Amino acid sequence: MSARSATSELEVARLIVQALNLDLAPEAIAPDAPLFGEGLGLDSIDALELALAISREYGLELRSDDARNRQVFASLRSLVAYIDETRAR
Repeated sequence: MSARSATSELEVARLIVQALNLDLAPEAIAPDAPLFGEGLGLDSIDALELALAISREYGLELRSDDARNRQVFASLRSLVAYIDETRAR
């Protein structure tokens, strides 16, 4: 990993809550709970808004046609891991 510090799950949870205007405390997002469907209940429009917020905040490009998107957005923990992995490059 590069000299950048690891992204915290709470930091990304705050970004999710803020970007999607969720009526939920960031601390209430379980790191391994699904973000979509049965978990947090996000949908495809939320995914687009979240990808835009991540792009702005971390300078990462998340493409809608990336085959890894389902894995990247599976949970808060997997999203943080992706951010850290991508920023380390």
